[in-house]
Amino acid sequence: MAELSRQGNELVLSLSAVEKAESLHGDLRVPLSAVRGVEVLDDAHRAADIIGFRVGTRLARVVEVASVHGLHKTVFAAVHHSTPRGLRVLLEDQDYDEWVVGVADPEATLAGLDLAPH
Repeated sequence: MAELSRQGNELVLSLSAVEKAESLHGDLRVPLSAVRGVEVLDDAHRAADIIGFRVGTRLARVVEVASVHGLHKTVFAAVHHSTPRGLRVLLEDQDYDEWVVGVADPEATLAGLDLAPH
């Protein structure tokens, strides 16, 4: 399962080996300065379901592990049936405008990221 973590001055989205194969992508990293905000999502599948060109795997409401290149934004999604809730990470000046990540406890994950500047 995908995991968000803070490593130094970067936010890192680590993917499992299966997710790397599903998405045709490796782990993602952005500087903390690129993070505009993080939102808790009660339905991460809905947030990942945007219209656009997909590179990766999608079975609606079951698994979305893909890059989605929409008309107005580009999203990387890693959401599974076992993690329907999640986080939306809003980014600026990066390859992706958003990351949508399914996590078991989004509130605890967000608190653990310690995104406040040091």
